[in-house]
Amino acid sequence: MMIAQYMTEEHRKCDSYYAEAEKAVTEGNWEKAKEAFREFKEKTLLHFQKEEEVLFPEFEERTGIVMGPTQVMRHEHAQARELLERLEKALETQNKDEFLSIGESLMILIQQHNMKEEQILYPMSDQHLESEEMVEKMAELGEV
Repeated sequence: MMIAQYMTEEHRKCDSYYAEAEKAVTEGNWEKAKEAFREFKEKTLLHFQKEEEVLFPEFEERTGIVMGPTQVMRHEHAQARELLERLEKALETQNKDEFLSIGESLMILIQQHNMKEEQILYPMSDQHLESEEMVEKMAELGEV
């Protein structure tokens, strides 16, 4: 399997986890929302871990590009982590409006982030790295 296919599939799975959490919040089902959000956060952070610990270092080593797309992606991961923490607080206080507002910001960030990865970083990674080997290494960290 190619890196682009594997990682893009993970993006879609994470999107679906968020959609479940958002739906539960909209319906006022806070217990379901907390469970769905927990899964979304856990899987999103696992996806970031795969990139930051496996894909990005290998990409940087092979290409020599260290101040390019991987730096931008790391910065955006940090922004997403901050929004995840804010979302969690909104859930804890059962603040529907705040959750939905922060969630919208996170989804905009993630959609733009994913587009850059899917159109630029992942194809470059498939071009410069051993795709099957990289996918195996990332899969060892867990399943999104």
